[in-house]
Amino acid sequence: MVDAILFSCSGHTATTSTLITMLQPTPRKFDRDARRKHTGPAHLVIGQSKIDSEGCHTTAPIKKGTFVVEYTGPRITIKEADALYDDHPRTYLFGLTDGKHVIDGEGVAAFINHSCDPNCEADEIKGRVWIIAIRDIAAGEELTYDYNLYDGDLDDPSPCSCGARNCRGSMYSEEELVRRAKALRRQSMKKKAGQPKKSRM
Repeated sequence: MVDAILFSCSGHTATTSTLITMLQPTPRKFDRDARRKHTGPAHLVIGQSKIDSEGCHTTAPIKKGTFVVEYTGPRITIKEADALYDDHPRTYLFGLTDGKHVIDGEGVAAFINHSCDPNCEADEIKGRVWIIAIRDIAAGEELTYDYNLYDGDLDDPSPCSCGARNCRGSMYSEEELVRRAKALRRQSMKKKAGQPKKSRM
């Protein structure tokens, strides 16, 4: 199971042949409409979401264990992604296990939102990223998976709006939230230590 989107994921290691196909030209700058034109399976549609403006919904029932859709798009290096999206708050980047490349998502899979109580999971298998149903999904439901983000800037909370009972308030993984809390405490202590002490009269 994948541990994160956005420069992070664990599971199966990408194959050599897959890495060769990653050497593609740098894609266009962010264009939401352009991403919508790359369609997926006919029963998956992009529509209004209660979680975050738009999401991916299914018009047909999906059985647990089904490989629902592949997360596709140009494969670029993290350095290219940083240069491409440094000034854009929203991205659709999915990190691969080689730690060097990401998928610049397009198609319906790129519109699948995060949830702390998801009905799918993402898994990298032989260099390809699949969205897989982890329970039976009824027609009309929105597809979701847990992004389990990590390695973001400390000043980026990446808030979650999934509304689940077990919502942790952030798209970061539980482990990353613990790490970030410790890092923020250390940062605060360093700032206090660097402040001049008040002299007593």
